[in-house]
Amino acid sequence: MLRVGDGSLELLKGTLDVLLLKTLSHGPLHGYAISRSIRRATDEAFTVEEGALYPALRRLEKRGLVEAEWGVTDTGREARFYRLTGAGETELASGLRTWHRYVAAMARVLADGHP
Repeated sequence: MLRVGDGSLELLKGTLDVLLLKTLSHGPLHGYAISRSIRRATDEAFTVEEGALYPALRRLEKRGLVEAEWGVTDTGREARFYRLTGAGETELASGLRTWHRYVAAMARVLADGHP
């Protein structure tokens, strides 16, 4: 599950996929590093729980949007490292366009002076 802030709000479907693809667009990472990166990038506002992270990564892998291979972490542990594929880059671009439209529409609705 992807939680916002105190965990009282779940985000829209598809949010996690876009966050994962965007995070991996910076380079290969293992699961814990992906989760940590999202927490840091959002100033701890978003937390990706293990129970949501790994099924989402497997789903993205099955769709051909990410690839995984075994490697060794900075701490010497073996872990699967995920990286974005070409299809993942295309999906990310599409997802970002959708999110930008969504944010712009919400901003128009929430703007002061809107009837």
